[in-house]
Amino acid sequence: MDPQTEIELQAAAFRRLQQHLMQDRTDVQNIDMMNLAGFCRNCLSRWYQEAANEKGIEMGKAEAREIFYGMTMDEWKSTYQTEASPEKQAEFETAFKENVLDKK
Repeated sequence: MDPQTEIELQAAAFRRLQQHLMQDRTDVQNIDMMNLAGFCRNCLSRWYQEAANEKGIEMGKAEAREIFYGMTMDEWKSTYQTEASPEKQAEFETAFKENVLDKK
């Protein structure tokens, strides 16, 4: 496969993942994704931001999240986010440390 086709297929897969998470499965909470898979929507938006920054495109966290989410974080939270139990929050602390903080 030529490199351009590979890039196009990767981009299409990313767009489909984004659609799945942002439109098809808004019921799935970020905390559950992080606890089970070690990444969530915020991670995907951060990776988008990091890729932009690596290309010399200045982009902050809020801007990257708004691009990925298609709305502000405040809008997302008020529309889709539910309260997490203390148990889930404790699991998240571990998952975040292992998958985000320790990866830097």
